Amino acid sequence: MIEFTWKVFEETGSIDTYLLFKELEKDRQDEPLNTDHEFSELDFPIS
Repeated sequence: MIEFTWKVFEETGSIDTYLLFKELEKDRQDEPLNTDHEFSELDFPIS
């Protein structure tokens, strides 16, 4: 999602899109890295 938002900003120069990008970037940095857990849920979904 963050890459898409950046591409839209590059194409349009929209300030709103840039602000959304920065918000997504900040949220991404605040999240703990749980990729192993996320991948295991994809393989074995919890019902």
